[in-house]
Amino acid sequence: MKIVQMPDALANKIAAGEVVERPASVVKELVENSIDANSTWVKVEIEEAGLQSIKISDNGEGMAEDDCERAFFRHATSKIKDENDLFHVRTLGFRGEALASIAAVSRLSIKTSTGDAAGTSLEMEGGKFISKSKSDARRGTEITVNELFFNTPARLKYMKTIHTELGHITDLMNRLAFSHPNIHFELSHNGKQLFQTSGRGDLVQIIAQVYGFQVAKQMIPVSYKTLDFSISGYIAKPEVTRSSRNYISTIINGRFIKSIPLSKSISQGYHTLLPIGRNPLVVLTIEMDPILVDVNVHPAKLEVRFSKDKELYQAVETMIREAFQKQTLIPSGTKPKHQKLESVQDSFELYPAKQERTNDQRLLEKTVTETMTSPSFNAYTIPAFENHQAEGKEKLNQTDDGQAFHEKVEEQLPTASPAQPEQSDTRVPAMYPIGQLHGTYIMAQNENGLYIIDQHAAQERIKYEFFKEKIGEVANEVQELLLPITFDFSKQEALMIEQYQTELEKIGIFFEAFGQQSYVIRSHPQWFPDGFEEEVIQEIVDTIMADEKINVHKLREDAAILMSCKRSIKANHYLNNDDMFQLLEDLRAASEPFTCPHGRPIIIHFSTYEMEKMFKRVM
Repeated sequence: MKIVQMPDALANKIAAGEVVERPASVVKELVENSIDANSTWVKVEIEEAGLQSIKISDNGEGMAEDDCERAFFRHATSKIKDENDLFHVRTLGFRGEALASIAAVSRLSIKTSTGDAAGTSLEMEGGKFISKSKSDARRGTEITVNELFFNTPARLKYMKTIHTELGHITDLMNRLAFSHPNIHFELSHNGKQLFQTSGRGDLVQIIAQVYGFQVAKQMIPVSYKTLDFSISGYIAKPEVTRSSRNYISTIINGRFIKSIPLSKSISQGYHTLLPIGRNPLVVLTIEMDPILVDVNVHPAKLEVRFSKDKELYQAVETMIREAFQKQTLIPSGTKPKHQKLESVQDSFELYPAKQERTNDQRLLEKTVTETMTSPSFNAYTIPAFENHQAEGKEKLNQTDDGQAFHEKVEEQLPTASPAQPEQSDTRVPAMYPIGQLHGTYIMAQNENGLYIIDQHAAQERIKYEFFKEKIGEVANEVQELLLPITFDFSKQEALMIEQYQTELEKIGIFFEAFGQQSYVIRSHPQWFPDGFEEEVIQEIVDTIMADEKINVHKLREDAAILMSCKRSIKANHYLNNDDMFQLLEDLRAASEPFTCPHGRPIIIHFSTYEMEKMFKRVM
């Protein structure tokens, strides 16, 4: 007999390979159980990045004695009763694999109680029950996982450094805090507190704790509703970017998920506002009917499928685009001295009675006070400088009490209600040129200070919007070429051209074979930019190779960007005063006047206050 049924212990170890990838996986599963148990506070204590010990305590509903034992059986769950429940999952855990898998590869103990009677205490080792006894009656659950992977040494070989594993855990706790701002979370490592939240439900305050106060100040509240989706959260201004997509946090019905298409739709909402290779910083919460999302496609429940994915992606993109259309996105030419903070937790005194302020906290209070007293702090209202001085003194006097400081910081962060449109007709103020630097940058001024404008980027934006409109008006009519264009492609490119030949002909591109891997083009669509036909056709082939599809809208978009770049004034081109003034007026009329089509900033602003501060006219 070749086929045998695996013992439960072996099956649990194999399941643990899927569910328990690293210590952060254990923290995720256990904290999600605490959340499902309606806890209002969850404490996570780890030793040696969780490889030595992981302890999770909560004040949730707890379990009765019988349920406590059954919870460690494989596929035991309180959340799924029949197949129909799979399509209406509202809890974070439901597969019934986590506890059994964790217990199979660790030495585990649990104390739990519903609060109505004495609780239950269990000891397990390698998935086997060792002992059971009564415990105290405190409502909630406390699980300790010791010596993770002690009986699977091969798994330990694949663990990274302490810092790497700890990084995964802190990142996880950040996401859980974003997902559940109404829960008080605590995280400590080797007895040192790393992270805690107030549990007040204030998402932007958690963003400040995770990414820093200066970043939180640059977040814009967003909100959008359709018949199927309710979307809310915060998006960073385009000047706040990161090199990876890891700073895009998406939460679906309280569950943090990873979705490349959803992240792409978020980035598309920033279209032409971000430099190439840079990504936005975003925290979005999306609520929908559970029947519209399948959360049972990944063992760790990180990936999901949407039944109305196109509608969701379009809603997210539209929401972000509309939010930026209400904003003035001119970055300041000066940056705060303490822009990057290693740990923002030190800057917020959530419980001043329990701990004394450190020197770092006092330093940050001084920095925040300076920021809050600056006229450029509030992007919506800029009172007179004298009023700010008075307000600053009042704020400084009130920071003696840590809680008062915390509340003042709260006041200065963005509110949860979406920003309202500017009252003026244009989002760029009137500016008056005063000169030109190196034939490249226009210097302009108004009552708000000094502006520096990149003339090439400005004209790129103006011409891009012009060409984009003109190209959009042209039908798919073709025009004959006096001289055909010859192309030599690789074998793979030639195969892709043959595969998409019908689609290419529909948009007016006819590749005629001219040898084994050579083709000629005798005509092209009328919307192709004159003089750049060869570049556009090569771009089309490159796009097909990368995306394996043809997107006419994107092709026209790329053509408009190419034309705007090639036909804009370059650096070292000197302009007279009238030319500079006209360029600034044309820029003010643009729909997105803050970045060029490649996402580079067009305007930098130095406020009068910032100039006076740099020259020590004010202190």
